[in-house]
Amino acid sequence: HVQLVESGGGSVQAGGSLRLSCVASGFDPHTTCMGWFRQRPGQEREAVADMSAGGERKYYDRAVKGRFTISQDDAKSTTFLDMSALRPGDTAMYYCAAHPTTAGRSCYDSEFDIWGQGTQVTV
Repeated sequence: HVQLVESGGGSVQAGGSLRLSCVASGFDPHTTCMGWFRQRPGQEREAVADMSAGGERKYYDRAVKGRFTISQDDAKSTTFLDMSALRPGDTAMYYCAAHPTTAGRSCYDSEFDIWGQGTQVTV
């Protein structure tokens, strides 16, 4: 049973930084794509950043590229989203997501089907 638990959200002034963490259990991180999505007020959920199964390739939405970084710890049990130069437009509920697949494969945004409970970021 795959479980994702996010933490690290909060309120921050524009220009500030936050680190979100997602602790994952119940799956093999080498065969699971991991990603971060967000839902801004009044808008649909959108992809922010994701990585291929095993973490070799990383992808970013153009709105956050250069400001946000997705990474994992050595055990690949925790996925991070480091956010800097935050803007009011980054205010959203942020969700960690996963999709079990095959080793090394990249996943489409629509394939992510396991979700955490979300953590609020307010800028």
